[in-house]
Amino acid sequence: MAKDLRDFLQLVEQRGQLRRISALVDPDLEIAEIANRMLQTGGPALLFEQVKGSPYPVVVNLLGTVERVCWSMQMEQPQELEALGKKLGMLQQPKPPKKISQAVEFGKVLFDVVKAKPGRSLLPVCQQVVKLGPEVDLTQIPMIRPYPKDGGKIVTLGLVITKDCETGTPNVGVYRLQLQAKNTMTVQWLSVRGGARHLRKAAERGRKLEIAIAIGVDPLIILAAATPIPVDLSEWLFAGLYGGKGVQLAKCKTVDLEVPARSEFVLEGIITPGEVGTDGPFGDHMGYYGDTNEAAPLIRFHAVTHRRDPIYLTTFSGRPPKEEAMMAIALNRIYTPILRQQVSEIVDFFLPMEALSYKAAVISIDKAYPGQARRAAMAFWTALPQFTYTKFVIVVDKDINIRDPRQVVWAVTSKVDPIRDVFILPDSPFDSLDFANERLGLGSRMGIDATTKVYPETEHPWGEALRSDPEIAAMVERRWAEYGLADLVMGEADPNVFGYDIR
Repeated sequence: MAKDLRDFLQLVEQRGQLRRISALVDPDLEIAEIANRMLQTGGPALLFEQVKGSPYPVVVNLLGTVERVCWSMQMEQPQELEALGKKLGMLQQPKPPKKISQAVEFGKVLFDVVKAKPGRSLLPVCQQVVKLGPEVDLTQIPMIRPYPKDGGKIVTLGLVITKDCETGTPNVGVYRLQLQAKNTMTVQWLSVRGGARHLRKAAERGRKLEIAIAIGVDPLIILAAATPIPVDLSEWLFAGLYGGKGVQLAKCKTVDLEVPARSEFVLEGIITPGEVGTDGPFGDHMGYYGDTNEAAPLIRFHAVTHRRDPIYLTTFSGRPPKEEAMMAIALNRIYTPILRQQVSEIVDFFLPMEALSYKAAVISIDKAYPGQARRAAMAFWTALPQFTYTKFVIVVDKDINIRDPRQVVWAVTSKVDPIRDVFILPDSPFDSLDFANERLGLGSRMGIDATTKVYPETEHPWGEALRSDPEIAAMVERRWAEYGLADLVMGEADPNVFGYDIR
């Protein structure tokens, strides 16, 4: 596990995936424009060494490829993440082991939990420089403004840390914050998120809510905080499970909260219930400007601590590809074993980046009875909280490569009768950022059964799928070079496999 952001930057640079830029750049629009062009081409992470208006460098596009997301989790391929998902699934719904081998496996998982417990740092580097009261000046931090009509400068990859005033349980989330003045920011979070719940509880008891923002942490911790998997674990323990080693935490200077000890910046403040500011509009992940929120909670900061020569880590939302989409593709692999545990007939599932990594899902099932595809779609929508906002679910047979859009489109067009195989659920709770809905926050969902139909779903026998002769296919593979085609990629033998895989 990398100790911090700097360790990971060093790894990325050693692998030729970091570009240092010494030219002076403007955090207002320019940095985002450069980074967006890199994201479109799968380019390297960018470290801007000279930023207008700030003494601090800026890193962006650090997690701009699935490959780099995997590196941040000490893995090389997304497929390796399924082993982690299996481990988390065992913790979520432990079952009595029936075999010695299962008992040993579960024992290893419990040992991993022990190793993942967070530690404490007595001399945290995040507090090498301490600024209190009138010394606090957030305008010195090189926050970016990504789009021309954005309402202001933003923090996007900060860990927002709060605590339940009754139980003392902390919550770590990743929410957008907007700079308002030299010592104030607004925070934009959904009402179902942990920070919003903590603020409501504090308001009910007439208390102020303490808050800390940790910026520039090990990307693995960001991924842990952004993963909404229903496991009864703290985000710190979750990050330790991701990395195989406990996160080192430090007590804040002025609030009763803990932050990663090797953060680049830490902002400490309070929210007074009812004190609000105007937040937005901002370019959002849907590809549009979001609405202005005139009642966003206002944070007043009274302390800023940071490392010597700190590095500012940032990103921005928008129509894919963006860093958040690359993170989602990798995390999709973690969800898969957990989803299989919740819905046993699901073989695999995929959330396409082009569908904003959550608006559409493709599910493959091992179909055994009529109506099973509809059951799988309904179960998917209720399996994990984040799937509540999935607008379209397409269910296909297990032999379809769900990551190949040509195969999925073939299944939909060749196996679907819309009047029989499409079903719609009206008036469902929905994402308030989805402007396609007639009423914001309330919308419909569509399920599409693109599986092969069985009786009584259809009254006639289904046609037999085309297949190559296996002996001829093997012979062609052996003689491919003999045909003089060695310099050309050989397609799959099965005509139903289109030879295109975006895994």
